[in-house]
Amino acid sequence: MSATNPISAPSSVFSQYYALMKPRVIQLIVFCALIGMVLAVPRVPTMSELWLAVVACVGIWLVSGAAAAFNCLIEQHIDAKMRRTAWRPTAKGELSTRQALAFSMVLCGLGSAILYVWVNPLTMWLTFATFVGYAVVYTVVLKPLTPQNIVIGGASGAMPPVLGWAAMTGQVGPEALMLFLIIFLWTPPHFWALALYRVEDYRQSGLPMLPVTHGSRFTRLQILLYTFVLAAACLLPFAYGMSGWLYAAVALVLSIGFIGYAWALWRNYSDGLSRKTFRFSLIHLSVLFAAFLIDHYVRVWF
Repeated sequence: MSATNPISAPSSVFSQYYALMKPRVIQLIVFCALIGMVLAVPRVPTMSELWLAVVACVGIWLVSGAAAAFNCLIEQHIDAKMRRTAWRPTAKGELSTRQALAFSMVLCGLGSAILYVWVNPLTMWLTFATFVGYAVVYTVVLKPLTPQNIVIGGASGAMPPVLGWAAMTGQVGPEALMLFLIIFLWTPPHFWALALYRVEDYRQSGLPMLPVTHGSRFTRLQILLYTFVLAAACLLPFAYGMSGWLYAAVALVLSIGFIGYAWALWRNYSDGLSRKTFRFSLIHLSVLFAAFLIDHYVRVWF
């Protein structure tokens, strides 16, 4: 998952550390995890279940923040070359390597302990595996190695609803895997839309992003194809009986919108349209999961 960030540098030591956690990205991660928690409880949750959800969100937030901080640490020299990320405290040298590493390890340890002790071991291990997948497998290995980095590495970003489901049930069911699939397929068109209008940044950084290695038109075609497959995945929960007509209607409208943006982008590229496609992708995922939430309680209450 990704999100836009302000260009201005954090002003205080606290805000510098907080910026390492990529708060906008983490907000979306925790939101998707929370949806997984809600959908895992087939009724109005009890007070104990609400407390469990709060504790799980805190643990997931801490470990996700640790992964984001570790990513900033590893990519500090790359971030310094890119306008979108040059403001980050590690890229500007405002926080040292030791400070960033210690911060990441403390967050990871604290979040993992909370999940293990007060949630369940499965959620802790899945969350820790997500940390390793994003901070090490994606950031260290895949991102500088292959233009398919965001496709393979997207598995880590798709884990939040699985973590939420595991937190409430102690297992991973097919419903959680469908939520995983939606985010997994959403990630490439979302991120490649950003990479298209930031292509010179990525070229300068040396990262083999798809628009750099295969060009704009090929990337735009991939975005379009992914939006079609994503549309099918978004309707899968309805076909499975996991969600109702309210969700299905919202998913259909959002899917048509995303395909429309991707089609226009493929036919007639502009940086402005690429930015709009990227922004719509954020709306797509946020509204889709909000529709999951509303649909769930409409079905519970009525």
